Amino acid sequence: MTSLTNSNCLCGSQHSYQDCCQKLHLGTEQATTAEQLMRSRYVAYALKNAKYIYQTYVQAKQAENPVKEIAEFANSCRFIKLAVVSAEQHESTADVEFCVSYFYQNLFCQLHEKSNFIKEAGLWRYLDGEIFPVADLKINRNDECPCGSGKKYKKCHSV
Repeated sequence: MTSLTNSNCLCGSQHSYQDCCQKLHLGTEQATTAEQLMRSRYVAYALKNAKYIYQTYVQAKQAENPVKEIAEFANSCRFIKLAVVSAEQHESTADVEFCVSYFYQNLFCQLHEKSNFIKEAGLWRYLDGEIFPVADLKINRNDECPCGSGKKYKKCHSV
């Protein structure tokens, strides 16, 4: 797992990782909103923290999502950006729509999902989500990087 303790948090909050998602990842604090939980789950994927992802599923969904499979997915991707589209929260349920941009091999991929969260034992947990189809984009080394940097892919996000 990678550490970004003093860097800006990958969730887009403009706070340091230490003052943001790290507290949730370490278990010293719990998410107070579903959006905060979703953002911390994104950062956990980016940092390859499969155990945290697993722990933040509702208990009934944990068996369907073993740590090993979560880790395999996280390790196969290079996550580059999270954009929250909308968030609606009620007392014990919430929906968060977001789009995650990542690279899988030489493909630029986006996961556009409307996630459902519930409170379980007083804690926000991920239940499930509706995934909206987004076509993957094949990237060649000399193509402009789709992250928006203006650089060629080979100079930006190519491995």
